[in-house]
Amino acid sequence: MTQKLNEPPSARNVCEALLVNERSDRVERNILPSEIKVIDRLLSRGLELDDAYLEIHRALHEYPNALATFFDVVLRIAAFWHPAANLEARRGREHLVEINQRIATAAAKLSKLLVQRGQLQNRSGFSCDTHYHPVQVMHAAAEQNLLYRDWVQDPLESITSRFDLKYWPSLSDFVQVIADDAAQANPQPHDALTEAGTQGLRPSLADTFKAFFVALDESRSRHHGQIPDNFKLSDRSVATLMNCALDLGTDELTDGTYVKNLRLRTR
Repeated sequence: MTQKLNEPPSARNVCEALLVNERSDRVERNILPSEIKVIDRLLSRGLELDDAYLEIHRALHEYPNALATFFDVVLRIAAFWHPAANLEARRGREHLVEINQRIATAAAKLSKLLVQRGQLQNRSGFSCDTHYHPVQVMHAAAEQNLLYRDWVQDPLESITSRFDLKYWPSLSDFVQVIADDAAQANPQPHDALTEAGTQGLRPSLADTFKAFFVALDESRSRHHGQIPDNFKLSDRSVATLMNCALDLGTDELTDGTYVKNLRLRTR
């Protein structure tokens, strides 16, 4: 978009200048190539974003750093919370559930084997030189941990010498606790953004929009961010912005009605 001499910069010019600066910073520092791709998409589709930029600029230009914060949210969501990334996050959760189940099964089997070994050593007339005390195992596991050896090992050894084996849990008990813990584990998201991006029963584009709304809310003044609490982008502008940032295909494009219905469902 061209600008006449002495004419105030348009909203689009201001927004695109900010994006160009953000791009230059990332290129110079050789970071966040995924966000650079999003910036390139936005810059190449400026005409489509004209109305959205006008609305964003009008609402935020008077607040220091609000525009930069807003576009940081857009870039972050489009780069790292797009549908494919959301699917990967869901797979990570499923894999964590699977791993916990495997740990529970393996640890329960190991606990039983430890019990059997103890019984054999007591009844068979044979024994083997294996660890039998939980503190022995801790010492062996921390052999290369200098901090443990310097600060923990001696005090723990002192306590160990004061109480005989009946005061301590057996190795099989220790391992069974690991089994029970893994069996009861329920993966939880680290933050509200992860929760929003993976809460649907099935992965969809809606996950990305939900993550955008949460990230935007977390950047408001009430959460010590730069975006004013009363800022609300119209449904149409949100749809246009995300269509361009995500480079959605013709059959994937969203509109204001889609965003409005999504907002109503997530309230």
